[in-house]
Amino acid sequence: MLRRLYHEQPESFAFTDANQSWAESQITKYPEGRQASAVIPLLWRAQEQEGWLSKPAIEAVADLLDMAYIRVLEVASFYFMFQLQPVGSVAHIQICGTTSCMICGAEDLVAVCKEKIANKPHELSADGKFSWEEVECLGACTNAPMAQIGKDYYEDLTADGFAKMLDEMSAGKVPTPGPQNGRYASEPLSGLTSLTEYDSGKTQYNASAQLATDIGDTIKRIDGTEVPILTPWIGKDGVVAGRAAEGQPPEPAPTPKPAVKQAEEAKKAEKPKTKKAETAETKAEKPKAKKPAAKKAPAAGGADDLKQLKGVGPALEKKLHDNGVTTFAQIAAWNAEDIADMDDKLSFKGRIERDGWVDQAKLLAAGEDTEFSKKVAKGDVYKD
Repeated sequence: MLRRLYHEQPESFAFTDANQSWAESQITKYPEGRQASAVIPLLWRAQEQEGWLSKPAIEAVADLLDMAYIRVLEVASFYFMFQLQPVGSVAHIQICGTTSCMICGAEDLVAVCKEKIANKPHELSADGKFSWEEVECLGACTNAPMAQIGKDYYEDLTADGFAKMLDEMSAGKVPTPGPQNGRYASEPLSGLTSLTEYDSGKTQYNASAQLATDIGDTIKRIDGTEVPILTPWIGKDGVVAGRAAEGQPPEPAPTPKPAVKQAEEAKKAEKPKTKKAETAETKAEKPKAKKPAAKKAPAAGGADDLKQLKGVGPALEKKLHDNGVTTFAQIAAWNAEDIADMDDKLSFKGRIERDGWVDQAKLLAAGEDTEFSKKVAKGDVYKD
């Protein structure tokens, strides 16, 4: 199934203050340089907050973890648990459509979704309150047919009962999760045939449904205020657990900062002193800043066809021209600093290195061809 970003995107995304603190605490689980390991829990938290993953949310997570945007998009688009389009403001319904549920009436539940929500999956209802989709086995086969709604399972469903449940949710109520036919858990419909002594003294609902009922947050979006932020991997003295056992000197666990803030602080630290503050000696010792390759003047011979570089289309070529890059020789001279600078200007982090622009440009600047440039020459790629 092809999964793409939704065609309409919000202008921005920001974690709530509580969720931001939660996200930063999660990053401290991982060693320095391994923050990318937190990508899935942070994406999940963003989805729990908003209901779905927007492009700004994906980019915000990437900035927090100092990852290229495309790498985080790869994760979000690979796992079907991430919703890449808006979902219902009240609930997103996931109907199990695998064998047991299909045999026991999942198609009837899908018919209710088509009638009361939208004719196609992933479409919003007319009032924007609900959306639905059919999913693979959710693992509650004994209680088929069933659906996951929000954080909980609703099992032993019938078409009429399910339709009534949607009406209750639309009215602001939260139906009790778990079996909907009076069954306690996954025992035979006729009742217990063994271990009957354990039937006394039980809670009103099974443990999962009882907890969900007590908390009352089945379809509530997480904003970070539900429970205190716990970081059991960090001791009371601020030392990451296990460090002393490894024979390493205790080091306080650093409080992580978003990559964007780190970059801003680094830039501030690198700002040159004012003319009044600079002494003649400082000026003499201060090395000349290397001018990024992107700002070098174009060759006298005129501009090259930058679309001969794999990964550069008409839009990116225009952006390169706007930033003073018009020849292969300029790109061939880029170093790591130049690449990072241009990454920011093109708003497409990682593409330059991923497609090997510099290596391609070196060949093309020397008058040689690449496999891609041959295709361009034949008109097999871009036809202006």
